[in-house]
Amino acid sequence: MKLSRNLAIILLIVVNIAVDQISKLIVDSKMNLGETIEVFGNTFILQYVKNSGAFLGMGSELNDTLRIILLILLPVLVLSYLVFYIFKNKHLDKLAIIGLSCIAGGGIANIFDRIAYGKVIDFLHLDFGGVFRTGIFNLADISVTSGMILLLLGSFFTKKKTTVE
Repeated sequence: MKLSRNLAIILLIVVNIAVDQISKLIVDSKMNLGETIEVFGNTFILQYVKNSGAFLGMGSELNDTLRIILLILLPVLVLSYLVFYIFKNKHLDKLAIIGLSCIAGGGIANIFDRIAYGKVIDFLHLDFGGVFRTGIFNLADISVTSGMILLLLGSFFTKKKTTVE
C-alpha cells in the first residue's frame, strides 16, 4: 500500500513532534532539574535544564515582549509558511520533503514548549575531548539539524535544470 504524499508529510511531522515530546516527558519524570547523568563518561551526558531562550540559550535575556515576538510569534509564522510550502510545492523531491518535515516537526515541538511552559527542556550534551563539544540540546534540535543536513545533501545530488537563452 502506497502512502499518499500529504499523509506521509503529516506522519513525518507528527512523529518528529511525538518523539521529542515523549523524550522530554521521560526526562521531566525521571530526572531532577539540574541533574546530570553520565551515559558514556564525559562524552555523552544527560543534563536536565530548562531553556527560556533559543539555541544555546540565545535570547533568554530578552525582555518578555521581545522574547514573545522573536521566540514565539516569528517562529510560528515561519513554521506555518514552511508547512504550507511543503504541502503546496509538488516539485519537492523525497529528500527535500523529509528534510523540511523534520525541520517543521522539530520547530513545532520546541515552539509548543515555549507556548505551553515558557521554556524548552534540553537534556543532551556531547563532548569529544575538546575536538567537538555541544551545548545542551534536545531531540527537536536534532530533527531540525538533521533536516538541514538532508537539504544540504540534497542540494549536492539534485541535478539543476539549466536553460540556454
